[in-house]
Amino acid sequence: MASSFPRLLADSRRALFTMLGIQAVIWSVQLVNWLDDYQLSQEYGLRAQQLDDLPEMFTMPFLHFGWGHIEANSWPLFVLGFLAAYRGMRRFLLASLVIAVSGGLTVWLLESPDTVTAGASGMVYGYLGYVVLRGLLDRKLLDAAVGVVVAAVYSTLLFGVLPGAPGVSWLGHLGGLIGGLAAAVLLRDRTPKAVPARPAHQV
Repeated sequence: MASSFPRLLADSRRALFTMLGIQAVIWSVQLVNWLDDYQLSQEYGLRAQQLDDLPEMFTMPFLHFGWGHIEANSWPLFVLGFLAAYRGMRRFLLASLVIAVSGGLTVWLLESPDTVTAGASGMVYGYLGYVVLRGLLDRKLLDAAVGVVVAAVYSTLLFGVLPGAPGVSWLGHLGGLIGGLAAAVLLRDRTPKAVPARPAHQV
């Protein structure tokens, strides 16, 4: 336990700087996007059912359609992204890839034709699902506690996977959540648990 603490601390530091860097990129892109009347969102957002737009599933999380939009996504993205990343960057990057693909394909396949979708909320929902289910699957006390707290604090977000407010892609939310749950299963800790030695008695 003692030997794992320095690694956890180092991974947490990397997670913090990674999420700060992602926030810096998203807000820098937002400034350029705003100055250009959100043409970046129109050009690099994901258009449903257009084959040549599939790569935009990887650019749409960095784009938004307004200051209120980015403000609503930034804080939960930072918190949940950090919690998803503090167990190691490799798992975090793979989980992010699964979430981006799941959310992107869901939007691309099921959203209304010619609709342009952009925003980081699919990643937010993905990290939410990943952090909560990881806590159940990995059987680590810290992760389980984090999962319970996240589930309690962000439980109201789950309403966002249902059809609701116009102009909000609930399909992106749903696809991201599915991706996060899938990533937790695919990337779960498969390290065999040590079986404690039992006292032996001769008869």
